[in-house]
Amino acid sequence: MTREAKRLGGVDKQAILLAAGLADLAVSALGSAVGTVRGLMRRSDNAELVSEAEHELMARGRLVLDRYAAVPPAHLEILARQALARKTADEA
Repeated sequence: MTREAKRLGGVDKQAILLAAGLADLAVSALGSAVGTVRGLMRRSDNAELVSEAEHELMARGRLVLDRYAAVPPAHLEILARQALARKTADEA
């Protein structure tokens, strides 16, 4: 245990301070997000903005699905295809 942990009153007090700090960070981020949303609602091109956001979110969703949902081809399958390609290139 460090001197600072002893000075603060132990691990329990550190956990409480950490939780309070995280809560404060979350509240400030939420306040900032609410301010941004209010600013966006005052704009006259809300429909365009929402449409662009929807397209961007769909594109991001496609990227995530492509990255994590697709099963990569088997390593041996790739090697076999490369060998076949070399063999046909050598024969030609």
